[in-house]
Amino acid sequence: MDLLRYLYDGQHLSAALGNIHVSFLIIITIVSIAILTRGADWMVEGAVSLALRTRIPKIVIGATVISMGTTTPEAFVSVFAAWTGDGGMALGNGVGSIIADTGLIFGLTCILAATPSDRFILNRTGWVQVGTATLLVALALMAWLKSPTEPMLYRWVGLLFLFMLIGYMILSVRWARQRNHDPSINKIKDEKATFGLALSWTMIIAGLVLVITGARILIPCATETAIRIGVPSDVIAATMVALGTSLPELMTAISAIRKGYPEITVGNIVGADVLNCLFVIGASAAVSPLFIPKTFFIFHFPAMLIVLYSFRIFIHMNRDGFFRRWQGVWLLSVYVAYVAIQYAFNLGIAH
Repeated sequence: MDLLRYLYDGQHLSAALGNIHVSFLIIITIVSIAILTRGADWMVEGAVSLALRTRIPKIVIGATVISMGTTTPEAFVSVFAAWTGDGGMALGNGVGSIIADTGLIFGLTCILAATPSDRFILNRTGWVQVGTATLLVALALMAWLKSPTEPMLYRWVGLLFLFMLIGYMILSVRWARQRNHDPSINKIKDEKATFGLALSWTMIIAGLVLVITGARILIPCATETAIRIGVPSDVIAATMVALGTSLPELMTAISAIRKGYPEITVGNIVGADVLNCLFVIGASAAVSPLFIPKTFFIFHFPAMLIVLYSFRIFIHMNRDGFFRRWQGVWLLSVYVAYVAIQYAFNLGIAH
């Protein structure tokens, strides 16, 4: 039980790490990175095998199975924050994760690898991705117009988002079937699936457990190490905390690129963005109404819409089936500017 408490209670874990010598903190950090890397490898290999066995495109596996797994920790953190009355953290976790996933992780993916743009899937899930975020901002603006001093996302908004989440998952399965039966779409190559269905699912689940465990240990440990060696707290906030819960998506992206399956990353990012909005923010608002701080209207919401609409425009532009490296540079630049402005003007970490 103590181990589980360390995994879901970040303050409890940080307090425990405060009593460990810095040399052991460095060792734990290295081991955590190794666990993350191994877990991401297993998850990607299991996902590829599952895609080959079921004939479901890898991008759809990434947008459903993998993204649901990698966003679940964020949902738990946000729901707990909402339950304890910290609505700003719950909302910021979801919005900040969308910006980090699309700007940092997808931007790096486009720069490092030839990233496929599956127009059949992305022209559908991509609209859900940008549409849900736009709906979130619209509802937030309505709440602000109704109550400028205390805008809130009430429980009905959370329930609406959770209902939309169910619809999204059903549509994802339907779109996958349509894609496989569309003669104009290239079928998955007839590759030999390495694992059976049971082993594929086992690798995905085991890999996910390792990724979540490694991420939950790595960030507090690296933060404590940075504090011990004298790194300023605001620098830590703009780096360690900003990376935070997107670490599982980042490690999955690195593993997918390394193994030659960047389409899993594309699906994971799009799916994670949708789930951060509908699942993370939806579940949090359903538990307790979320207060919307002023900085979201002047900074965090605009940054989120910039990266998502940029992504949407790139999908429309890339008719040859691949994202461009300069598009990745743009998305990464937006993310870097987002973090830098937070650091410079102390606008509050939204992640």
